[in-house]
Amino acid sequence: MSETVVTIAEGIGRLLDLAGVVTIAAGFLLALFFITPTLARGDRTGAYAAFRVGLARAILLGLEILVAADIIRTVAVQPTLENVTVLGVIVLVRTILSFTLTVEIEGRWPWQAKPAVVGEGARSE
Repeated sequence: MSETVVTIAEGIGRLLDLAGVVTIAAGFLLALFFITPTLARGDRTGAYAAFRVGLARAILLGLEILVAADIIRTVAVQPTLENVTVLGVIVLVRTILSFTLTVEIEGRWPWQAKPAVVGEGARSE
């Protein structure tokens, strides 16, 4: 692979790494910001639950971006068997984290149907 392509792929990987970290950090700050009204009402339990969901969503998005960075660097820069194996393990660990965070946010496994909302589907025409 040409030196230019490798350099570009490494640069894109680093940018995506930075984007993933910034996404998680910004999500943390936004989760704090959005619970302020709940805390002002004195609802600590609601604020805690809202903060956890907001932070978990930011972590999920950040993890997806970090996986993309790992894939680009591994496949485009050095696609050796050892690097691809390490990438596989990283993706597996991050996938497990994503599944557990989804369960934490939604209270169900990703492959389970969403619970029906009361009154939904009973529309009069």
